[in-house]
Amino acid sequence: MEEKIISKEELPELLANITRRYQVFAPVNKGDSFAFEEINPEDKISFTCANTKKSVKELFFPQRERLFAFNLHKKDESKVSALSDRKRVIIGVRPCDAKGISIFDDVFNGKDFQDPYYLQKREDTVVIAIGCNAPERTCFCTSTGGSPFSTNGSDVLLVDLGDSFLAQPVTEKGEAFLEQESVTRKADQSQIQLKEKVIEKALSSVKSQIKPEKIKEKLDKNFDDPLWTKVHEKCLGCGVCTFFCPTCHCFDIFDETGGQTGERIRIWDSCMFPLFTLHASGVNPRPTGKERLRQRVMHKFKYFVDNNGKVACSGCGRCIKYCPVNLDIREVLEQIQDQPLER
Repeated sequence: MEEKIISKEELPELLANITRRYQVFAPVNKGDSFAFEEINPEDKISFTCANTKKSVKELFFPQRERLFAFNLHKKDESKVSALSDRKRVIIGVRPCDAKGISIFDDVFNGKDFQDPYYLQKREDTVVIAIGCNAPERTCFCTSTGGSPFSTNGSDVLLVDLGDSFLAQPVTEKGEAFLEQESVTRKADQSQIQLKEKVIEKALSSVKSQIKPEKIKEKLDKNFDDPLWTKVHEKCLGCGVCTFFCPTCHCFDIFDETGGQTGERIRIWDSCMFPLFTLHASGVNPRPTGKERLRQRVMHKFKYFVDNNGKVACSGCGRCIKYCPVNLDIREVLEQIQDQPLER
């Protein structure tokens, strides 16, 4: 697929063009952080900010989503929530968040179950990622199968070359999108070489000793290791890590009713909450923070690998940055990695 160049001077024209045809979301300043919001052509957006505080996942898997409405008087007239027929572009997605979308593809478009709400949004969305020229100290994407310039989960990848962006189409959808835009032109060899230098420099700045395959080997054997008692001690069980995580996808479903009518709602949930696995009998198979933290780690680095062949972590570092007690998942993983195997 042919790589394109977009001059930063022509970027406002590009945004004006696409906002006429698409619903466009991009990172905007929200005071002390950035968030993905729908934009207008005149809005100021940032392509230099670090990751948004909340991940892009809520544009595919909303924090609160109505699935359908019902009327007990008219049982045959339940109304499934209308899916938007408007095409979307999400621009400025960091590669770790784009990888999170690819994890969601495995969850909501699996062999045994396809979620129509997610799939419609995915089909109708062009994901334009932007590589990380300067990864943050909390980033560890290279330890989870990603990189600051990974194309996994995106349709187009932008690389910041200074006065322009090199646009690399990743999918046919992304290629078709770029072909429609008059402000793009073919990248020359010097620009492609500059892209490679930018990528090489960024990769050298991400330092981590985590090896997922070694962690998986230990987790296969060390379910009852005393390590879990130690590493969970400072965890508050607040769920901040799961809330900001671009790959966490636990949810609860409940009915909001009034009289004879109601709605079925899907909301985010968290494996870190005590009620998450509480049975109607009163039994809870994960009664303490030890079992809940173990489940979070086991799901991402063992169970998801068993089922899908990849870790369910993108290395974005949000759980490190926003944890109120500075529990660093990298340190937990390194401790697991260094543990001797049980016999």
